[in-house]
Amino acid sequence: MITEWGMSEKLGRLRYNSDSEEVFLGHSVAQSKNLSDSTAKLIDEEVRSLAEEAENNCRKILQDNIEELHIVAKGLLEYETLSGDEIKDLIKGIKPTRDDFDNDINTPKKPATSVPKTGGSATAPAN
Repeated sequence: MITEWGMSEKLGRLRYNSDSEEVFLGHSVAQSKNLSDSTAKLIDEEVRSLAEEAENNCRKILQDNIEELHIVAKGLLEYETLSGDEIKDLIKGIKPTRDDFDNDINTPKKPATSVPKTGGSATAPAN
């Protein structure tokens, strides 16, 4: 059940959704109308206003922190994943320390053998 509450001074703390809708044939077919067109228009305007305000706040946060954003983006390109602590360290200029078990280019790789190491004879006895 989704309840829509007014989140602005214009709408107040009123409930704008009823529990009497049926989901049988689809939401819009069986939904009962419980508010006027002018109230629905006001709700749409307030939702749009809240969404625009949130978008503007997000843009400001990103612009105010653009350097940190680029540091984290470059870190993700290099390391693919970062923990919260690694992100904090990157922003301070500290690179993550990662164990490079399989990435040591100085260690020659031995070819893998397809014969299992069982300790026994390679040929089976004939019956």
